[in-house]
Amino acid sequence: QVQLVETGGGLVQAGDSLRLACAASGRTSGTNAMGWFRRAPGKERECVAAIADNGRDTYYADSVKGRFTISRDNAKNTVYLQMNRLKPEDTAVYYCAARRFTALATVPPAYAYWGQGTQVTVSS
Repeated sequence: QVQLVETGGGLVQAGDSLRLACAASGRTSGTNAMGWFRRAPGKERECVAAIADNGRDTYYADSVKGRFTISRDNAKNTVYLQMNRLKPEDTAVYYCAARRFTALATVPPAYAYWGQGTQVTVSS
């Protein structure tokens, strides 16, 4: 089993930045692909960013490209999501997820483990 705990959410104003962190514990060697998903009220869960175990292969949703950066520190079993120039439409619950495999993926069924989520609210 792998446990994921997200931190760093909060209430900010449009244009501000936030950094989310996801700490993994349990049966992880730090080599799993990781992803950040979000679910806004009334919308489907979407993948905003994902990163392979090598830390070089990444994916970003079009809506966050150029504003969000995903990174990982395998020594700390932690993945980060740096969110800059936040917009009200970024308001959602953000979830960290881990795969059992090294290659990144962008769909929820590809992920075996999920965190409890952290709320990000961006006011206009």
